Amino acid sequence: MEGDRLGPAAVRLAGVMARVAGWRPGEFWAATPADVRAALGGWVEADDAAGFDGAALAAMMERFPDG
Repeated sequence: MEGDRLGPAAVRLAGVMARVAGWRPGEFWAATPADVRAALGGWVEADDAAGFDGAALAAMMERFPDG
């Protein structure tokens, strides 16, 4: 199961995207962080700081390499 590998936060985010954007599991797992950000853009205040930057993405990619 994807949630076992990526953790409970990914499973929660998949649920949010299902409710907010109507995404099915395959659509969520195929989405990029930019896709998620675009879909949730209307829910975030313009002056809110980004919670996920390039360094965080690089660290996650190193921790969870594809393949």
